[in-house]
Amino acid sequence: MLRDRTLAHRKNTVLIRLVDRQGKPAAGRRIRVEQTRHSFLFGCGAFDAVPVANPGTADGNTRAFLQERMEKWRKLFNYGTLPFYWGRFEPEKGRPRTEELRNAARWLRDRNVTVKGHPLCWHTGTAPWLLELSDEEILEAQLERIEREVTAFRGLVDLWDVVNEVVIMPVFDKYDNGIIRICKRLGRVELVKSMFGRARECNPRATLLLNDFNVSTNYEILIEGCLAAGVKIDAIGIQSHQHQGFWGTEKLREVLERFEHFGLPIHFTENTFVSGALMPPEIADLNDFQVSDWPSTPEGEERQRRDVAELYTTLFEHPLVEAITTWDFHDGAWLGAPGGLVRKDNSEKPAYEWLDQKINRDWRTETEAVTDSDGNVQLTGFLGGYRILAGEETGELWLGRDTRRAEVAVS
Repeated sequence: MLRDRTLAHRKNTVLIRLVDRQGKPAAGRRIRVEQTRHSFLFGCGAFDAVPVANPGTADGNTRAFLQERMEKWRKLFNYGTLPFYWGRFEPEKGRPRTEELRNAARWLRDRNVTVKGHPLCWHTGTAPWLLELSDEEILEAQLERIEREVTAFRGLVDLWDVVNEVVIMPVFDKYDNGIIRICKRLGRVELVKSMFGRARECNPRATLLLNDFNVSTNYEILIEGCLAAGVKIDAIGIQSHQHQGFWGTEKLREVLERFEHFGLPIHFTENTFVSGALMPPEIADLNDFQVSDWPSTPEGEERQRRDVAELYTTLFEHPLVEAITTWDFHDGAWLGAPGGLVRKDNSEKPAYEWLDQKINRDWRTETEAVTDSDGNVQLTGFLGGYRILAGEETGELWLGRDTRRAEVAVS
């Protein structure tokens, strides 16, 4: 599938009929059209929303600092990932952190942010108390966990990474855990089928992702097997933590070409570019690289800006890509890496400034026009939400891919 540098797939043309409070055509009115929200999901890890939305989990100064950070976060992003790692979410069996995460999800949704939960089933960071159970009990606990979370958060969190990094599960040998045990017993495809099936039962309208860092043919084979087994995968999740340097445009396009043949939406779910020294190439597992200090540098920040620009531009030009998620918003988060768009003190890096220009200006529609004698005006713009201003009066419009005509009442 060819890239579309015109971004026609990101836009639509609609004939708007503007009417007044009485429903009559608002003829000859000068209007201003301002895009207020993107349809495309520009995302980022939103873990800091948890302490911000839960007074008492951090002291006043820390919470104020995090609130400042989240305001900068919101300037760029309309899509946030919240942490549902089982070991952290329910460290003690029967005592999940449901209310804390619900508060965070509600805080984001109140600010028009779409929320994704990550993840429902993953061997890393899973609940340690699963090892006290038999394999049958582990499977049942995992399925009950999916039912509990998907049901409790329905309407707040309707996107989920259902199974994370399943390609490596049966051969993962760093330590024993409950999810590895049931994956070895069931096999990858049956595990995915069981987890997706339970999540789908609990929220038929949810968007359910299979997510993996393994972008080899093994992931393709797994997806093929799951689809053949009747698993309804709503989107393919691709991780790209590039601590060892940018994949390069050639590899990025090659990955897109291999996964686009499924015809499914593609979400780049976890993206990292460091703005300091690159991780040594011989490190096979990124988690094995542990250093006491990993500073951001001016040269690294410029490299990060270039890499972010190439990744986002390439992905935004691909018709099947529906979401891009930067993983760490600030430096010093995962692995202590300088992988954020802002530094530890919340100051903005060049990569942040580039994204601000693209998301809030170049890839956003604002225009002025005059309605004709029937109150009609034609708009071509990026998909998403709009505010129509006619003097002191306003109306709203959602421009979807299939929107052809729309009546907007101003009041």
